[in-house]
Amino acid sequence: MAKYQYQTEVGQLLKLMTHSLYSNREIFLRELISNASDALDKFNYLHLTDEKFKSEDWKPKITIKVDTKDGSLSIGDNGIGMNEQDLIENLGTIAKSGTKAFIEQLEKSKDSKIDSNLIGQFGVGFYSVFMVSDSVEVISKKAGEDKAYKFKSDGSGEFEVSEVVKESHGTVIYIKLKDDAKEFLNAYHIKDIIKKYSNHIPYEIYVNYTEKTEKDGKEVEENKTELANEAKALWTMNKNEISDDEYKEFYKSNWHDVSDPLTWIHTSAEGSLEYKTLFYIPEVAPADIYRADFEPGVKLYVKRVFITDKEKELLPIYLRFVRGIIDSEDLPLNVSREILQENRILANIKQASVKKILNHIKKLDKEKFDKFIEQYNRLIKEGIFTDHLNKELLLDIVRYKSSAVEGLTSLADYIEREKDKKDRKKEVYYIVGEDENILRHSPLLEAYKLNDIEVLILDDKEVDEIVTPAIGEYKEWKFVDIATCEPPKIKENEEELKGLEKEFESLVKIFKDELGDKVKDVKITTRLSESDSCVVPDSSDPLVSMRAMFRQMGQEAPDIPLILELNGKSELIKALNTTSDVELVKEAAWLLLDSARLAEGLEPVSKIDLSKRVTSLLSKLVK
Repeated sequence: MAKYQYQTEVGQLLKLMTHSLYSNREIFLRELISNASDALDKFNYLHLTDEKFKSEDWKPKITIKVDTKDGSLSIGDNGIGMNEQDLIENLGTIAKSGTKAFIEQLEKSKDSKIDSNLIGQFGVGFYSVFMVSDSVEVISKKAGEDKAYKFKSDGSGEFEVSEVVKESHGTVIYIKLKDDAKEFLNAYHIKDIIKKYSNHIPYEIYVNYTEKTEKDGKEVEENKTELANEAKALWTMNKNEISDDEYKEFYKSNWHDVSDPLTWIHTSAEGSLEYKTLFYIPEVAPADIYRADFEPGVKLYVKRVFITDKEKELLPIYLRFVRGIIDSEDLPLNVSREILQENRILANIKQASVKKILNHIKKLDKEKFDKFIEQYNRLIKEGIFTDHLNKELLLDIVRYKSSAVEGLTSLADYIEREKDKKDRKKEVYYIVGEDENILRHSPLLEAYKLNDIEVLILDDKEVDEIVTPAIGEYKEWKFVDIATCEPPKIKENEEELKGLEKEFESLVKIFKDELGDKVKDVKITTRLSESDSCVVPDSSDPLVSMRAMFRQMGQEAPDIPLILELNGKSELIKALNTTSDVELVKEAAWLLLDSARLAEGLEPVSKIDLSKRVTSLLSKLVK
């Protein structure tokens, strides 16, 4: 027998589990049944494809034994089983970094009844058993190996692993129940839980228990074993035969979520390709959704035989939030991962499935659609950039903030509002940055507000700066970044601009000489109505278009010298144009440049110099 210390995070997790009262403790049984089903899936595949196991007389099943005298519950399966290393890695450590986040969420909980939804969200389902147990033993033998091992723990800081004797492959989990968890010794309660959560696990689940009955006038104990579930794969059934509750519980049982799914899509295809798919969209985005090591959510079956749940590209990467099942009648059982990636049958199923999912999302009612956008809008933008085949459909779904309406808007609604305005070009105007408040108050918007032109507010710069320039057009409307284009013609004529340029010619020269290479140019503009100055990139500068390319390649985008534009109708600019204090004008040049940069969310040229100039100016004012 060997003793091991739990991984630090697991130790913390178990301490919280053991000493916190959960609001929905019965889910421990759902989690253990789900794990048993996974083990049966894995051996079922070997039984059909591996010569070593094909001859075995094997009938998959899960058996739950209720022992009222011993105060224990046992969950057994004849699946693939675990060896010593598997027990240590699967039960003693958690490789996923989500564990820390899970613990943080538990510790932040204000309610004494910690939200059990977190268990599934962070993928630590097995440990829910410590909500109801004083101690747990896991006895397992891996298929094809001679030795069996026992994992034992009371949920404290260490666990034991020892060699034991077990005849056949599979796993038995022996749970010594806490005094306050004796309701799980009621066989009828256990059967109700199975019916509620695991009715459509595709393997038979039996409950073994003793019941006192009267026989010949005497009370005797009768041993009973009863089938507790339908054991029929839900995705193979006709949609009309399945209730909403059954869909929901199947999702919760298989993807370890306490919350109902937002929606689901169940498809059965016949003809040149035969397959069934059942896809779910979680109401809340999975915790690892933006991690490179995210866990894929789609399982592949062939003729109802589980093949893999590790393939990340059964659907496009941007749909990694989707949970579900693809079951093909046409793929070979021994299909390899390499073949999967190049298989034409699977490619056709994937393509059809994506269209089904996206069209389903597009047709969601407003309440569900708004919830979807709240959780997954960023991933839809990712899809716009990567999935050219479904780009138009994705552009129908994506939503943006706007200068003209509250909340979010679709591109179709933007065009509908703008299309009938006089002299309106077929252009979707947008501004990109990191801070919505800064963007909404950007001087660059002033000319558009003056001309009653709507601008999309894109405040997820990391994504928007890469994705949006790559869109090109939507329904013949071209996407235009207002920071890199000339403003729309304003109501005054071009002669006024020429007059202003002449009037401020000497002031502009002083600014240019003073600011030097810190700006690309200095110009008088009529794009501003309130602000004194603004900074814009030169739309003719090739570096402007190359910035997006650099970001697409994951490289730091180069800094671009900006043009400083001065508002020719500003009282401040007029005053600077008439003063004889050249030094004051030079100081003002720097202050107007820095304030314009700050208005766009950029750093000033020099924070120290800016501070000194402000202090100097204040000193002069108070003298």
